[in-house]
Amino acid sequence: MPLEKTDALMSLRDLKVEFDTRHGRVTALSGISLDVKPGETLGIVGESGCGKSITALAMMGLVPNPPGHVTGGSIHFQGEDITRARARRMRKLRGGEIAMIFQEPMTSLNPVFTVGDQITEAILLHQDVSRTQAEKQVVELLATVGIPEPAKRAQSYPHQLSGGMRQRVMIAMAISCRPKLLIADEPTTALDVTVQAQIFDLMRDIQREFGVAIVLITHDMGAIAEMTDRVAVMYAGRIIEQGTSDQILDNPLHPYTRGLIGCIPVLGREAAGAEALPPLAEIPGIVPPLHLLGEGCAFAERCQLADDHCRAQRPALEIPALQNGGHPVACHHAGITTRAELPA
Repeated sequence: MPLEKTDALMSLRDLKVEFDTRHGRVTALSGISLDVKPGETLGIVGESGCGKSITALAMMGLVPNPPGHVTGGSIHFQGEDITRARARRMRKLRGGEIAMIFQEPMTSLNPVFTVGDQITEAILLHQDVSRTQAEKQVVELLATVGIPEPAKRAQSYPHQLSGGMRQRVMIAMAISCRPKLLIADEPTTALDVTVQAQIFDLMRDIQREFGVAIVLITHDMGAIAEMTDRVAVMYAGRIIEQGTSDQILDNPLHPYTRGLIGCIPVLGREAAGAEALPPLAEIPGIVPPLHLLGEGCAFAERCQLADDHCRAQRPALEIPALQNGGHPVACHHAGITTRAELPA
């Protein structure tokens, strides 16, 4: 469903990305449309293989070509269609106005250069300052992201830092040029729970201080509940539900979204005398291989509500007519939670 025209910082419209594989040309993103508004946090959530990271790479102009190809749609950043931008223009935008925090810092940081040198190079690439001024900025940035003894740590190599510190270095590098959009792709992967909380607190502080918009890509609905203003739920290369965080968490309309929410652990209810919790829910099966997708709903084989209509016709992303209100969802049985509620 095309979104209404807005004053969004970045707008994706009917974005299509394909990859050449041994199975032939496969569609990884099929008609993605979403907006990122200035200063907000947009969550993109789904299991591995749903298309979240490809969406992030497309936003950064980093879809590997070959084998990847942006074959349709557009990505407008501040009114400019960056899918048509030249490589030189994208290098200026990337790291300057659009920055990204990748999943694993050890694969993103160069092991043979100090973290200070790496941040310095990013500053020199995008700002008209001397090396001395850039090195001073590095120490200030490391202090901003909560790294102790920042002048000393600037001389450290990535392997000499903990996982949490390396992620803070990646955040410092990402904000070094005051970007307007920060894309965080699973920024707390493999970190301890306490460190995850610290990273999320840091991202909120940075958003308040710099006014940056954040796209948080995750499989964790707990992170979505804690961090985001709006949410897009992805499955098999498509957005299947989107709305405000309250709409998605309080009134999920798609069975897949309800399954993701059901996987969130809840602590403390038994200690408070509440009824014993049921075991954590799980979504049976796996995301289907993209080259095997049929004409129907991609979630049908894992869905307890699926019928012949679901298997034969792919549902469109639209606002359903529901008594308790609705938001865009791609489901023939939006809002229904049990088979008993299905029409005869």
